Amino acid sequence: MGVGTSTFVIRWINFITMLLAVTVIGFGVWMSTHDDNCRKSLALPVVGLGAFIFIISIIGFLGALKNNSILLWAYLILLCLILVGILVFTVLAFIVTNNGSGHSVTGLKYKEYQLQDYSSWFLKQLNDAHNWERLKSCLVKSEDCDNLSKKYKTLRQYKSAKLTPIEAGCCRPPSECGYPAVNASYYDLSYHPVSSNKDCKLYKNSRAVKCYNCDSCKAGVAQYMKIEWRVVAIFNVILFVVLSVIYFIGCCARQNVAQYRSKA
Repeated sequence: MGVGTSTFVIRWINFITMLLAVTVIGFGVWMSTHDDNCRKSLALPVVGLGAFIFIISIIGFLGALKNNSILLWAYLILLCLILVGILVFTVLAFIVTNNGSGHSVTGLKYKEYQLQDYSSWFLKQLNDAHNWERLKSCLVKSEDCDNLSKKYKTLRQYKSAKLTPIEAGCCRPPSECGYPAVNASYYDLSYHPVSSNKDCKLYKNSRAVKCYNCDSCKAGVAQYMKIEWRVVAIFNVILFVVLSVIYFIGCCARQNVAQYRSKA
């Protein structure tokens, strides 16, 4: 690959990533001004990621524009660090999400989840009191449980619904408790639970309580996080391949610039 071709490709790739970085930073700033504290907590990492991408893109763009081998060296080193970081995170993500799956229940189209099925990392994070209080407040604000009665008008519709892991774990008591459902958001708790599961006594029909203190809710969140992490891990594999190609082109550009400088 010639010096002109390689530097041209690197310039345009980094120009596009600069625009992408500005978009990411803008999204992070928008999140920081949002009233929802759950979104605010994600704002700083998003802005930081956008700023990091922007800095690397500028270094790569200027290095290719000025045919500066020093800037291209810096660009390649930072890009290499990103590749290593993506690889490590992806491997860890697949390891952490390897355990845990739902359990089928007779008469239900959705699955129920048990916290002990998931990895020790998930257990540590979800059993931490501070972490769970923050997550629980987000779950209450999301109104997923309140919306069940709006989505399923009749008890028949509710019983045949395919609930999400969070809806199945946080919005209702485990099936083993034996509480009869009156509607999608209310259970008859006058019945004595037929199971010794502590979640049976923790569940309340109150909007602010539901089963948010239950292990079944933590398990539902763990399953949701597992699905999300798997999606991110797959995306990272694709990103790793793309960045590896860019890294190869960058190596060609730096080598060509160095040879061009030595001949000049």
